[in-house]
Amino acid sequence: MAQMAAQTGARNQMRKAGRHFLQIPGPSPVPDRIMQAIAMPVIDHRGPEFQKLGHRVLEGIKTIFQTKSPVVIYPASGTGAWEAALVNTLSPGDHVLMYESGHFAALWKALATKLGFHAEIIASDWRHGVDANAVEARLRADTARTIKAVCVVHNETSTGATSRIEDVRRAIDAAQHPALLIVDTISGLGSADYKHDAWGVDVGIAGSQKGLMLPPGLSFNALSDKALAAAKTSKMPKLFWSWEEMLPHNRNGYFHYTPATTLLYGLAEAIDMLAEEGLDAVFARHQRHAAATRACVAAWGLENLCTEPAHFSPVLTTVVLPAGHDADRYRRLVLENFDMSLGTGLSKLAGRAFRIGHLGDINDLTLLGALSGCEMGFQLAGVPHEAGGVAAAMAHLAATAPAKPA
Repeated sequence: MAQMAAQTGARNQMRKAGRHFLQIPGPSPVPDRIMQAIAMPVIDHRGPEFQKLGHRVLEGIKTIFQTKSPVVIYPASGTGAWEAALVNTLSPGDHVLMYESGHFAALWKALATKLGFHAEIIASDWRHGVDANAVEARLRADTARTIKAVCVVHNETSTGATSRIEDVRRAIDAAQHPALLIVDTISGLGSADYKHDAWGVDVGIAGSQKGLMLPPGLSFNALSDKALAAAKTSKMPKLFWSWEEMLPHNRNGYFHYTPATTLLYGLAEAIDMLAEEGLDAVFARHQRHAAATRACVAAWGLENLCTEPAHFSPVLTTVVLPAGHDADRYRRLVLENFDMSLGTGLSKLAGRAFRIGHLGDINDLTLLGALSGCEMGFQLAGVPHEAGGVAAAMAHLAATAPAKPA
């Protein structure tokens, strides 16, 4: 009876025409090509057909990380990849240095502490990315070289700030410190330029549901020779996360446990799609859409949470509402009236800010539709703002439209 009542209730709900605008900063909308790839039949994960798929994705994902080193793929969220990076390279009680660029950096610190590491964090106001000078100063002060790893977030999904990882690498080198560089690029990979090898990253961490345009369910560790050497001396217990267990199987195109087979078909398609557009073009598209969004926010007379232009994110923009206006009420009105989901403010930003995702498989019209929904939402919610934000975004997009090939 309960099931029949639920089905009747679902049928009685009013249908909403058009598509839902998923404008949170991940999961991002999944393109039809990837949905169709995921619909492939499940196959024998020990058979020759899967071996071809395994080789395809294990080699292909290296091109997205811009590395020649191995990339380990887990059937897990980004949180799992956080844990994997730490337990493969460190030993119980090891000292790690982290930088509080936002909510997710703070969560990663909490995870490290629960695993038994001594996690030291450099505090910040959440309005910019990692301060490489502060990292260098702390490492220079570590004369005993007790810090074993520096852990930073590349693109902080809570704040809309992208850190300059190459500057962090230079800071570690300038301090002549042997610490590993471990980078969370969960919301950066495939949207913001990330050069694993060129920037000297030891472990790069990513997830499937952001710039890779997949559903949640896959995560990644991109490695370096230094990280692999550290894994040989790690004393942390592990099996599911173990690189040592996984890599011999990966060399033959397989995994040491049952992989997420259908998501790997989707991953192969995502890698092809990014290659067809070209990574440089993907990054330029994200930068252009981000700049149009910031122009819109400025024209509204509202505040971008990130205040450092060098750290403006190409992935999302976090907008601060005027005092006395509830960002969650605003988001609810936008969802109810325009069928659009915007990102909530996280932890100390709860109720104060909302987030506009402009990542993944979107184009100019998608972005303008999202910004129009935001502007109409301000009117419904009584949020003080200037008119013309969408017009400012349109002007920016028109002025920066990429040239078409002859």
